Amino acid sequence: MSIEAPDLSLAALTPLLFVFGAACTGVLVEAFGPRESRHPVQVTVALVGTLGGLVSTLLLAGTAEVTAGGALAVDGAAVFLQATIAGLAALSVLMFAERNLDPARSAFVVSAAVPAGSPRDRELLTVQRVQTEVYPLTLFAVGGMMLFVAANDLLVMFIALEVLSLPLYLISGLARRRRLLSQEAAVKYFLLGAFASAFFLYGLALVYGATGSVRLADVRSAVGGGDGEVLLVLGLALLVVGLLFKASVAPFHTWTPDVYQGAPTPVTAFMAACTKVAAFGAILRLLYVAFGPEEWTWRPLVYGVAIVSMVVGAVLGLTQTDLKRMLAYSSVAHAGFLLTGVLGYPGTGDPAGSGLPATMFYLLAYGLTTLGAFAVLTLVRSGDGEATHLSQWAGLAQRSPLTAAVMSLFLLALAGIPLTSGFTGKFAVFRAAIENGAWPLALVALLASAVAAFFYLRVIVLMYFSEPAADGPTVGVPGLPTTIVLAVTAAATLVLGVVPGSVLGLADQAAIFVG
Repeated sequence: MSIEAPDLSLAALTPLLFVFGAACTGVLVEAFGPRESRHPVQVTVALVGTLGGLVSTLLLAGTAEVTAGGALAVDGAAVFLQATIAGLAALSVLMFAERNLDPARSAFVVSAAVPAGSPRDRELLTVQRVQTEVYPLTLFAVGGMMLFVAANDLLVMFIALEVLSLPLYLISGLARRRRLLSQEAAVKYFLLGAFASAFFLYGLALVYGATGSVRLADVRSAVGGGDGEVLLVLGLALLVVGLLFKASVAPFHTWTPDVYQGAPTPVTAFMAACTKVAAFGAILRLLYVAFGPEEWTWRPLVYGVAIVSMVVGAVLGLTQTDLKRMLAYSSVAHAGFLLTGVLGYPGTGDPAGSGLPATMFYLLAYGLTTLGAFAVLTLVRSGDGEATHLSQWAGLAQRSPLTAAVMSLFLLALAGIPLTSGFTGKFAVFRAAIENGAWPLALVALLASAVAAFFYLRVIVLMYFSEPAADGPTVGVPGLPTTIVLAVTAAATLVLGVVPGSVLGLADQAAIFVG
């Protein structure tokens, strides 16, 4: 019996090789590098990995092939989403590297193994040493995300889900301050993430039982055949539940507010931007490629959770007094808006005629805006920590007009105000839904957007029309990494709102699935 090696296209795998290669290099640096020089080396390795992945994906533009024995599909949609993930990850690494804002010089705990609240933990709070294991962990998560959006096989998709999830569980518990809250967030994320993985794996087993294959193309061929239809629909439902958890879609969002609040702010920004792109990339591929011809099997499910997510995110966001929790419910509402674009599916099998380009553009715009908002959050201080309570932002415009203006830009973009990227993204997904018969959902989305706009505008009113407290807020002077992040995200938010045509055109050209 001879075993043939699968065909591998090294060119198509270059983005993954860059990121995973950098992650493995980071592990070696941790093992053999001197402690004093690890931080600059790890930052450099992480930036080389993410930027190398970004450049290599750009060079793959126009590629449409299946490689690795049919397990990976390197097509227009995968390349666009991989480029988005790599670019957002590079900006996230810069946020991780910031050391000028905190007296202890880093957002991450020096030693995660020290019990929270112990004398040793209090001693390490002021130590100038920095955590460096976070960089290879982040790179493994990025590699898993890039693999996730290109998976053409349910088993590979599950492996990618675990590769991206496990590092996130760890780095969520590495906050230097509020250690117990951070560790609680990590445990909640791990436990609920394990349930979501179990749902996905059981759904995979049911789909395999119904079709005899885990390849998306084989599943598509079996859909509508009549045999095993009940198993297939149940398997689809469980697969979608596992993916909706990662995408922070209500009612599978319960981990989101606690993890966003407890995790280090740079990690929260990374999860809010990159994980959302990866999860929706997998959702689009699963629904359009594997189950697209029989959209009745998934359309009612997605219709329902989209409405629930928009309503829950908009209404509960109104009740929040912590800014990170408010942005968490904002993420839940935006997940519902994104599902509106997913439902813009014409049923013709042509992704370019669907909401796919609009959804990909929305993911890019939302990721950049969210990273910028969290970058501003790291600057604003109250006492010896970040100002996360809304009352601590009162009068910020009097203390730092530029910081307040930049934050206002990001909040207006999240609200979908014209001349920002958020308006362009929402307009694109709502139009795709209306053109393909989902106009009632677009109407609900418009109403939810109006409700959600209130809690964004509330922060702006606090910054400009309230008197600052005697002890704050204060604004730290950003270092070069945070300055780059703010400049890139603010410029992108304006450009994608004023002249979005070229990026929308790229998304339309990239709306290709092979498999």
